[in-house]
Amino acid sequence: MKTIILTMLILFNIIATCHAELQVGVAKRIITPDPLLPVSGGIGASHPTTQKLGDLWVRVMVLDNERTRFAIVSADFLGFPKVLGDRVRKQVKDISPNNIIIGATHTHSAPDMYGFSDEEGNFYIDLKYVDWVCKQMAEAIDEAVKNLQPASLRIATGEAQGRIAFNYYAPELYDPRCSVIQAFNQEWKTIVTLVNYAVHPEVLGSKKGICSPDMIGPFYQRIEEKTGGMAIFMNGAQGGMVTADVRDPQTNKHIQTWDECERIGNLLADESLRIVADETFQDKPRLECYAETFTFPINSDLLRMILKTSPLGYEANPDGSISTQVNLINLGNAQILTIPGEALPNIGYYLKRKMHGKHNLLFGLTNDAFGYILTKVDWNSFKRYDYISEICLGEMTGEIFIDKALKFINEHP
Repeated sequence: MKTIILTMLILFNIIATCHAELQVGVAKRIITPDPLLPVSGGIGASHPTTQKLGDLWVRVMVLDNERTRFAIVSADFLGFPKVLGDRVRKQVKDISPNNIIIGATHTHSAPDMYGFSDEEGNFYIDLKYVDWVCKQMAEAIDEAVKNLQPASLRIATGEAQGRIAFNYYAPELYDPRCSVIQAFNQEWKTIVTLVNYAVHPEVLGSKKGICSPDMIGPFYQRIEEKTGGMAIFMNGAQGGMVTADVRDPQTNKHIQTWDECERIGNLLADESLRIVADETFQDKPRLECYAETFTFPINSDLLRMILKTSPLGYEANPDGSISTQVNLINLGNAQILTIPGEALPNIGYYLKRKMHGKHNLLFGLTNDAFGYILTKVDWNSFKRYDYISEICLGEMTGEIFIDKALKFINEHP
């Protein structure tokens, strides 16, 4: 009899833990450099700035249910490499390093966080600024932990309407789906709205002399004005080249102004809130976070040179390959997979189709930023793909990622 009672108590405790109350905490920090620094739109020299339009931010959402705790972090940079992410993870007190998920919005109007050099070997990265950003990010994560509070969650996915994004290489080949995660406190006030959508925030670009979060700045502001809670943007599979739709409907010329940043950012915010507005809340959603190490060969001479010469101290494996962290999250009826770079939209569509959630989210440029991720049939196949093939680890990068990702998601359905 005692054995039966003990077994029942153990089972009861397991069930209670699995369905423990969800808590959510948020925090944010302004990380705009003062004085302003040159900004980077990609490989090569950074471009000097003379003004800012909007602030750069680090934004953090921590989720906890007593058994699992993890942080989702978004930063307004072109990319945030793992070598910097690991600096942040070492400074965080109350979350396992494997459960700290750091993504970049991919603005092309922020300081270099890679350590690119120009043709003469000059660097434009400011290492003091980099250290300060890492410190701010770690402090924001710790603050979000302190801000944990009981929360109710709803998750929705739908097509965002209007002129937000298009594929510069093939206009209709992009993913219009937008996924939204929204948390409310016990007074039914919004804690946070996280939006996952695939788009290059490069309305302004890097050559206008402007430091800016680009369209993501107005997006943040619009969400926060309408909900009262914090906004987070996590990019998706936006490679090759899914970018902001700045085409003038009358002339087809590209409009690269702050007004256009506001138009697109506000539209994405409004569409995100429309998509999630009627979604029902999930009762004690499951919360699971897994991490795996993915390893890729480096076949690109250009990327090999960047990794070797950058002052950030990238570490390759003895065989010349490079490894990074990939996370998989099961959150209620959603499944989230991180991508360490800019996957082409066909990879994004395929992975979402194979994932196991009602809502399947891809966090691109997250935990690392290796450049473009192509399948072997796309790599160097079209003249239009010459550039993105050059900024890719190699012909098999997409194949390796897809194979490992499918195994990963099938191990944790």
